[in-house]
Amino acid sequence: LQPPEKPLQDEEWNRLRENFRLPELFEEVMLNSMIKCNSHVDVAKSLLTHMAKRNGDVAYNMLVKYLTLCVQQGQVSEIRDVYDIMKVRFKILEIGAYSLLIKGLTNSDQWRMALTILEEAKKTMIPSRTSYESCIKAANRHQEMKLAFELYHEMLAKNVVPTLDVLQSFFDFSTGMKGAELQKELFGILLYLRENQIYPHKTFMRSIKLWFESIPGGNWRGHLTNIKDSGQCPVCNHQLEDSNLSEEEYNNLSERIIRDVIHGTDTFRKTTPQEFEAFQTFVESRLPFDIVIDGLNVSHIKPRKMQCENLFDAINCLAKENVRLLVLGRKHMLINSSNWKREIMKEMQNKADFFFADNISEDDAFLLYATLRSGKHCKFVTRDFLRDHKACLSDSLTRHLFRKWQRGHQIVLKAMFFSVFSQQPAFRYDCVVQTTGDTWHIPYKDVFEEKYSYRVPRKWLCVQQK
Repeated sequence: LQPPEKPLQDEEWNRLRENFRLPELFEEVMLNSMIKCNSHVDVAKSLLTHMAKRNGDVAYNMLVKYLTLCVQQGQVSEIRDVYDIMKVRFKILEIGAYSLLIKGLTNSDQWRMALTILEEAKKTMIPSRTSYESCIKAANRHQEMKLAFELYHEMLAKNVVPTLDVLQSFFDFSTGMKGAELQKELFGILLYLRENQIYPHKTFMRSIKLWFESIPGGNWRGHLTNIKDSGQCPVCNHQLEDSNLSEEEYNNLSERIIRDVIHGTDTFRKTTPQEFEAFQTFVESRLPFDIVIDGLNVSHIKPRKMQCENLFDAINCLAKENVRLLVLGRKHMLINSSNWKREIMKEMQNKADFFFADNISEDDAFLLYATLRSGKHCKFVTRDFLRDHKACLSDSLTRHLFRKWQRGHQIVLKAMFFSVFSQQPAFRYDCVVQTTGDTWHIPYKDVFEEKYSYRVPRKWLCVQQK
């Protein structure tokens, strides 16, 4: 359905409507088409006027579509008019309308009005990430850094996760600015990256470097480098943090995970207490293991290969002399099928211990339990991120320890020829943002990755104060 080039009269709209296959959907389809074709707002306005005459008013979802078109074109006075109409007609708006209004106004000289709308939205909901970030960027652009940081902290308090894009904007707009408070806030963002194991991409890293070097009288210098295997930085000779947990940290973490994650609320959603008890008995009678493998997860590494062969390759790759392997399997693996050949399964069971859970079980809790109960040396193999479990750990220190333990113990197998691909235990140093006060070490990636990744970067930014 092509939208008309110019505004139409009522009879012309009526004619188009009657010729349309589904007249009752005409207005909706037409407005969608106008958004797609970026029609002039006057054309859309003439359709809205026609609808108001025909139906007595314009439905909420039609106003939102018109608003989308106005925001797309930066028509600020129209956005304000639609807002005034909506405010009178509807007591509260939904998150999509608030997001659109805020987005449309923050890119204009009326950006402060967006803050009022954000406050209004907060009365009935947690505003969207886009809404917060539009307001933060507008505040940053107008050098209102205090306001921008207030909104950022509010976002975090409401568990709205900021994008790297908005974090980068803080550094971009603070370049060359003075102030101890501002510096403290930006250091806080770097510590947020540390705590959440977030690796900035190259452009974000450059913004951080530029900001450090632009601090008036700060004498900071940044250099890109690769850390030596020993954990020493070749630029400043500083020794990075060790990736190993201390005995006390390990015991605390182990206790917390077994208490909060494994015996907490989420374990038995996909397994039964009886099955988990049987698993615990099985593990305790065979401890300790050196490597625990998520069998089903690993069996999918090469999609074109038989699942049991993938798992067999992985076991052969990991089964060095006297290494004790535990494979977490599923009962369906024991039934001879095109993917699970009985003779290959028998051969694997000579090289590793297997525990076969019910087909609906969740492996992560089993994986964590067996690895942690085996002791500090034990590694685990999965391509999962174990993100859900980090969320079950209530305080940030335990979450940090969990991630640190994960970085040092998760073996990732590469699909090409089953060489170990990112065996983080090879790193003796911890791959997160770290500082000593007069130095900062920031690991970064070449490209932006929206998805969380367990692959740690090899490249670092070293910033030191001379």
